[in-house]
Amino acid sequence: MNDSSWGAPPQAGYWGPSDQGPVQGAAPAGPTYDAHNAQQTRPMPIVPDVPAHGGDQDDDRGAARTGGPLFRDETPPTPPPFPPSSQHPSSQHRNQNSQEPMPSAAQPAPAPQKKSAGRDLGAAIGVGVGLGAVIVASLFVVKAVFVGVIVVAVVVGLWELTSRLVERKGIKAPLVPLALGGAAMVVAGYVRGAEGAWVAMALTALAVLVWRMTEPPEGYLKDVTAGIFAAFYIPFLATFVAMLLTADDGAWRVLTFLLLAVVSDTGAYAVGWRFGRHKLAPRISPGKTREGLLGALTFAMVAGALSMEFLIDDGSWWQGLLLGLAVAASATLGDLGESMIKRDLGIKDMGTLLPGHGGIMDRLDSLLPTAPVVWLLMVIFVGSG
Repeated sequence: MNDSSWGAPPQAGYWGPSDQGPVQGAAPAGPTYDAHNAQQTRPMPIVPDVPAHGGDQDDDRGAARTGGPLFRDETPPTPPPFPPSSQHPSSQHRNQNSQEPMPSAAQPAPAPQKKSAGRDLGAAIGVGVGLGAVIVASLFVVKAVFVGVIVVAVVVGLWELTSRLVERKGIKAPLVPLALGGAAMVVAGYVRGAEGAWVAMALTALAVLVWRMTEPPEGYLKDVTAGIFAAFYIPFLATFVAMLLTADDGAWRVLTFLLLAVVSDTGAYAVGWRFGRHKLAPRISPGKTREGLLGALTFAMVAGALSMEFLIDDGSWWQGLLLGLAVAASATLGDLGESMIKRDLGIKDMGTLLPGHGGIMDRLDSLLPTAPVVWLLMVIFVGSG
């Protein structure tokens, strides 16, 4: 009840005189009662600080309680966090009428949280150094051994992708023809170049179509479509790494390719983690920022200029700048592409084989689309020999 209703004409719920005797807050009953004079001269009732009957006791007239809810569906006020005896009655009554929240005890300010890198850096660095040592050793000792490393990475990547497809989407891309065809594709690219890679790709697609015919026709189209996509996405793109290796300075070309991809990823990660504020593609990969992309471009272009100048025969620093720019762009797009696949599958990583990294495919995501870009620019800049 607000102040403007005090002194309004009596309504249906007004506690007027009755034959039941006087009631609290009403004019005293008498033999003669002048309603007009009572309305004009009756003083405003004084509401006591403490209700005469305890305030919260129900009344048979259905009147509103001074300390309770005004409506039936209104939630009663929360009692104060300290005993009523420690508070003055008048201040308690004012707080109940105004329904103002009681001051709560001061809460200690939360301790500032240290910015996390988002993954186990110790494990990630250890695994990265180990993989780098294996790759470099195989690359500069016997080229055929490095081709074997590519084949192993391709087969494991195919296994991860097909496993996630059947687990999350029920898509059964046939692994056996994909693994055999993928290995043949990499070897054919190393031995026969681009022509051999295309022929092996076509035969692998045919093998996927035939292999799937041994099962019921339900889901045939989606299974073979996923199989052909997997054959192109992993082994065919990886074939360009083997083709880089066929040049006279092939080991240095492959090393440049790997170095630029790693430097681009490292620059994006370091700059984005430290200075990243603006999201690059929040619907695809919320962790990537525009600042991180600038870091990838800067790091890759510097590394490209140094690599082309000192590692590649007949290379030039300006060619390295263009090469680094292209690598940063293709690596970022490759990373976003695999993020789209993982978003569609509803997973964070393709596997758990590499601690701190995820699966093999979580490391190949930026390398696979970058391989044909580096191979093409190397051929344009310094030739295929």
